[in-house]
Amino acid sequence: MPRVFHVMSKPTKAICNLDCEYCFFLSKEALYPGSEFRMPPDVHEAYVRQLLAAQRGADEVVVAFQGGEPTLMGIDFFARTLELEAKHAVPGQRILNTVQTNATLIDDEWAAFLGEHGFLVGVSIDGPRELHDRYRVDKGGKPTYDRVIAGLDALKRHGVEWNALVTLNAANGDHGREVYAFLRDELGATFLQLIPIVEHMEGALASDRSISGAQYGRFLIDVFEEWARHDVGDVFVTMFDTSLAHWLGMDQAGSCVHARTCGDAVALEHNGDLYSCDHYVDPDYLLGNITEGRTLLQLVDSPQQRAFGQAKADSLPSYCRSCDVRFACNGGCPKDRFLTTPDGEPGLHYLCDGYQMFFRHVDEPMRVMTELLRRGADATGLREWYAAADARRAGNDPCSCASGRGWGQCHGRLIHGAGLSHMGNG
Repeated sequence: MPRVFHVMSKPTKAICNLDCEYCFFLSKEALYPGSEFRMPPDVHEAYVRQLLAAQRGADEVVVAFQGGEPTLMGIDFFARTLELEAKHAVPGQRILNTVQTNATLIDDEWAAFLGEHGFLVGVSIDGPRELHDRYRVDKGGKPTYDRVIAGLDALKRHGVEWNALVTLNAANGDHGREVYAFLRDELGATFLQLIPIVEHMEGALASDRSISGAQYGRFLIDVFEEWARHDVGDVFVTMFDTSLAHWLGMDQAGSCVHARTCGDAVALEHNGDLYSCDHYVDPDYLLGNITEGRTLLQLVDSPQQRAFGQAKADSLPSYCRSCDVRFACNGGCPKDRFLTTPDGEPGLHYLCDGYQMFFRHVDEPMRVMTELLRRGADATGLREWYAAADARRAGNDPCSCASGRGWGQCHGRLIHGAGLSHMGNG
């Protein structure tokens, strides 16, 4: 079996043309004083060569670029990537190139190149203008929404496959249905990643930009209720796909955040340094440099990295181990386990209450989808299940979304055409 792992390469390190207030990576340039922060040709080739060699026999190899802002490297860098892949690929090896971008530098030249060569592009956008511009600003503090939309429009004109990466924060955290409807109806997004912003301050505190656990749980529930009724099979939300995989018994499937162990998603710096994780770019978690003797595969399979990945499961407090949704949650990402449990044990995730809200809420519909799939049916049958359940509800019954409002004043009202609907105006 091939050894499959994911490398998040950062050819410009933390250098970016924006200055998003919640970005945790901008400060990382201090690790490399005096650097030009551009991936040199030898590192570039070592990355491509070693990744393709390590995943010989895999169904698909993902070559990923992130930042900072990777488009600052220019089109020639990505054209060279294609040349290196042609040089080092094993016959028959299928390669998917991906780039995560703020899209503000994307024009027709960029979009034509990305479309011609089949790049999958992740576009960072946090919702409608007033929500997006709250924290996603440029170096002068000016809003970026119009520039993002212009870049996205160029991608669409050239048929580039794209997905939306949405950071959930204090500004948009109370607007789940609004953000979801905007992405789906106004932008036409069909693949969504919802990434909660948690900025750890001293002690057990988070910044005022961070989403709260309760906000996060409510956001996911509001989106799920809309998605389950109208969009199963048409819109794909990473958190929902991950959840379904866990209900199917696949504890390592989907997002690494909720996998039982971690360590298969590493971060490659511009100079070839490899770190245990994008959130652990710190000297204590430096595995080595891919140009200095040990290869990507050797570093990923090193005792240091295996111990890092296993520690996620081994460090769970007893409160988590006995939790009824532990199989789906697995304690979340260790970087955010800075609370204490009700019995005083350290290591509780900052979003624990939100995780519990969401996973308990979706238990029944996840079981429905699981049964449908095990029978060989389509998971879109969940829509029919919701429709049948909705038909039995009276106006004063509690709403299915657990908002505390009656059905007739919440989703019942929305479904029957007042306010936001699945054909809504965003």
